[in-house]
Amino acid sequence: MLRWTIGDVTITSVVEIEGPAPGKFIFAEATSERLDALASGPAPWLRPHFVDERGMLLTKIQALVIDTGSRRIVVDTCLGNDKERAVPNWSQLQLPFLDDLADAGYPAESIDTVVCTHLHVDHVGWNTKLVDGRWVPTFPNARYLFVEGEYEYWKGTGYSDGPILEDSITPVVEAGLVDLVAPDHVVLDEASARVSFDPTFGHTPAHVSVVIESGGSKAVISGDLMHHPVQMALPDWASRFDYDADAGRATRRAFLDRHADGETLVIGTHFATPTAGRVVAVGEGAWKLEV
Repeated sequence: MLRWTIGDVTITSVVEIEGPAPGKFIFAEATSERLDALASGPAPWLRPHFVDERGMLLTKIQALVIDTGSRRIVVDTCLGNDKERAVPNWSQLQLPFLDDLADAGYPAESIDTVVCTHLHVDHVGWNTKLVDGRWVPTFPNARYLFVEGEYEYWKGTGYSDGPILEDSITPVVEAGLVDLVAPDHVVLDEASARVSFDPTFGHTPAHVSVVIESGGSKAVISGDLMHHPVQMALPDWASRFDYDADAGRATRRAFLDRHADGETLVIGTHFATPTAGRVVAVGEGAWKLEV
């Protein structure tokens, strides 16, 4: 179980699923041959952590718990159990995520805030759990923070890949646990720690990253402005799931340029272990993750 310390704050990874995935599941250009050539040539830092010997992408689905001492904040809630999904490997899961969360020291009832960087299927699943045939909030003592524009978009258009609104979002809204907030929302601002949103639109209409500052140190949880570190080497590669690919490219380049200071710890929401590192510029318009 990975943990990072940022000043007085601890950030803990609780993994739901981790393993290889075909590159073309995420990126149209990512054949195994091209990924192998990239990792064998201009971007050798991608191997062994992020591209395997078969030219497969190594990825994970995880939640990240920010513990400030006074607050316990879960960022993104993965896929969830018992849910019917369009991707077969994500459907009707029976995984020990809540046990793993408790084993990390964070039983569900101890969480006071849930942040969803955006409202895609693999970031909202454990918002709820199935109890006696009903979807109920998994974190009954938490406020769930959704960016208002993100919520209104998905509420208005619905989802094409399953009943996500009905089983993972509407139940927490109806329970009165949701706060609709601005994309630059400040989650907390205390003497020892600050947690805030960074608007990083493109992957979805109102996607945000989460910035953690404490004791002169800084980390950022990326969300899906990058699905994989290969997008540092090739930032023009857009996810097949991007709402606005051009906006996503611009956001990604600006993010990488901004954080290529050697100071900010970048924690990739879908980055395989070791998951976090420092962004380093390696040429004009290209970066790497130094772990």
